[in-house]
Amino acid sequence: MNKISATILTFNEAWRIEACLESLRDVADEIIVVDSGSTDATLEICRRYGCRVIRRRLAGFGAQRQYATSLASHSYVLAIDADEALSPALRQSLMNLKKNGFGHRGYMMPRLNFFCGFAVRHCGWYPDFQVRLFDRRYASWSLLDLNEQVIFRDDVKPQLLEGDILHYRCDTTREYLSRQLKQAEIKARRISASERAIRCWEPSLRGARVFLGSYLMRGGIFDGAVGLAISHQNFLAERHAYRVARRLKKK
Repeated sequence: MNKISATILTFNEAWRIEACLESLRDVADEIIVVDSGSTDATLEICRRYGCRVIRRRLAGFGAQRQYATSLASHSYVLAIDADEALSPALRQSLMNLKKNGFGHRGYMMPRLNFFCGFAVRHCGWYPDFQVRLFDRRYASWSLLDLNEQVIFRDDVKPQLLEGDILHYRCDTTREYLSRQLKQAEIKARRISASERAIRCWEPSLRGARVFLGSYLMRGGIFDGAVGLAISHQNFLAERHAYRVARRLKKK
């Protein structure tokens, strides 16, 4: 049977990592966990599941994912996050590949995102295709701090698999906003690196565009109060990114 290495990046994920690890049973022949300094029971739980655990300071998500990939023993690598799990249908798709063989160098799958327990079908959150299974001999991660992705060395069109990655983004709106603001500060450094000046009104305008894009253009309105909450917090995060970028440019 063909083998798969799974990689997971962690940081204080004790309250949800077990669901991720359970979903990998029989799918992953090894699980590599690269942890960036957890102080809770994350590593204890991972070791209980037989994971290979390495501690490494986070220097950008792309670089961290590529480092985890470099540690894999098998050619095919399945990258999954600690707040994600494989749906039963996706598990079956992966088991079929293990049994019948890999006919492609890369595979993508839809990701179903959950907001406070609600499966979000709009706001640009679904199907949210992700390339997460690939032959590491022909692919690598882009070395970006944010929005990293798998890059193939030749003209590869990833094959679509049946089944979803289940992504449990947050349990509370406060948790979601906190994550969004942290990512906004990473984005701000990238924005500030451009030569163009950021005018005083631009953060709010950029935020408003993101809100309208999420709520109206991507159908967040059809997700009711959840769609409104997501769109509003996306507005706050985008505005924060440009406000921070503007301050950085003034230094």
